[in-house]
Amino acid sequence: MDLQAAPLFEDIAPGPESGAAWWLRASDGVRLRVATWPLDDARGTVLLFPGRTEYVEKYGLAAADFAARGYATLAVDWRGQGLADRLVPDPRVGHVEAFSDYQRDAEAALVLAAELDLPRPWHLLGHSMGGAIGLAAVMEGLPVASCSFTGPMWGISLAPVIRQIGWTLANVAPRVGFGHRLPPSTSYENYVTRHPFENNVLTTDPGMYDMMRAQIAAHPDLALGGPTLTWLREALKVTAMMAPRGSPDLPCLTILGGLERIIDVDRVHHRMAAWPRGELVVIPGAEHEVMMEGPEIRKQIFDRLVAHYDAAAVQETAAQSA
Repeated sequence: MDLQAAPLFEDIAPGPESGAAWWLRASDGVRLRVATWPLDDARGTVLLFPGRTEYVEKYGLAAADFAARGYATLAVDWRGQGLADRLVPDPRVGHVEAFSDYQRDAEAALVLAAELDLPRPWHLLGHSMGGAIGLAAVMEGLPVASCSFTGPMWGISLAPVIRQIGWTLANVAPRVGFGHRLPPSTSYENYVTRHPFENNVLTTDPGMYDMMRAQIAAHPDLALGGPTLTWLREALKVTAMMAPRGSPDLPCLTILGGLERIIDVDRVHHRMAAWPRGELVVIPGAEHEVMMEGPEIRKQIFDRLVAHYDAAAVQETAAQSA
C-alpha cells in the first residue's frame, strides 16, 4: 500500500502524541481518512467505527483513554463525512448510495491496520451508525477477537406514524429525483452547532458538548448536517434486514445510556438477550454518546471496555492453544 499522510487536526484532538492520519481509497475509488494512535507494547488495537456526522478527531480523547489502559486505536472517517469524500454536491448533507458501501470503507481500514502492523488482537468498537456497520462486518467475519458497541444503531427511534412516513418518503423520493433531499425535521446545520446544550440528546456533560462545538468551530469542513432521504432508506433497510439474523459467536459488550433517545433501544435489548457471549450494560443518567459523558461515566465505560478486551484476548489465546 502506498501510504499518503492526511491532516489530523491535533489542536482539537487531545489524543496521544503518536497520532497520525492517512488517505485511503475504498475499492470503488472513494477517498477516506483513517487515523491511528499507535502504542508501544500495546496489548491490542481498538478498531473504532464512529457514528454518523462524526470525524476522527472527536475520538482523540478516547484514544488517550485506551492508551492509558494499554491499547492502540484506529478510527475511520466514513465516506460522506469528516474529511472523506462527500458524495453529493451539497457537502452539508450526509449521503450513501447503499449501506453496504460502508463495508468497503471498513475493508480499506483493515488493510491499513495490517499494513501498519497495528498490535493484535484487534477489537471492534462501533458507536451508533458505526454499530450498524460493525454488526454487519462481524456477521461477515471481521477478523476481531471481540466486539463492543455503544448506542448501536440496530434500529432508529421513530414514532410509528413517523416511521411509516419515513419509509414512504425514503423509498419514493430517490425514484423521482429527490433522494438527496433532507427528511422532514432535519437540518443542513450540524446538531451541536444549532442545538443548545439544554435538553440535547448526546451528552449530559456541558464540557464535552462545548468541546464538540469548539471542534466544529475550529474546522468547519468537519461539520455535517442531516442525512439524505436515500441514506434514511438505506439505514431503515439494513437495520430491518439484520434484525432477524443471529449474532456471531464473539464476545460482545454493548453499552447504552439510560436516557437514550436516538436509537431503537428495544432492538438492542432483544439482540443482546440472545447473544451467546453477550453482555448489555445500561448506564443510568447517560445520553446517546456514553464516551462523551463526564469523567466518572467515562472512566466506567473505558474500564469496562478494556476488561472486556482483555478477557476476550485470553479466551482467544486459550482457543488457539487447545
